[in-house]
Amino acid sequence: MFHLLWYIVVGLIAGVIAKSVMHVHMTIFWTIVLGIIGSIIGGAVTHIFFRPSSERFHPAGLIFSTLGAILILYICYRFNIRLPYVQPR
Repeated sequence: MFHLLWYIVVGLIAGVIAKSVMHVHMTIFWTIVLGIIGSIIGGAVTHIFFRPSSERFHPAGLIFSTLGAILILYICYRFNIRLPYVQPR
């Protein structure tokens, strides 16, 4: 149960940073989804090159989660894929 909550918190942080960098306006739900998908991509890339030595939290996980989320937003922008977003006021 705690892992699920941790995925949501890290996803929210990574999603907020990524959407701030890419200047995208999204709802909080889609920000969390973006961060979780970015975490999956970032985790997959880091596990290919570096085997985890322990199961504890590592600060690089947040960094690669953010980079994965930025990569997703960049790919969506590049291929003109529409994401659910909020109109800025």
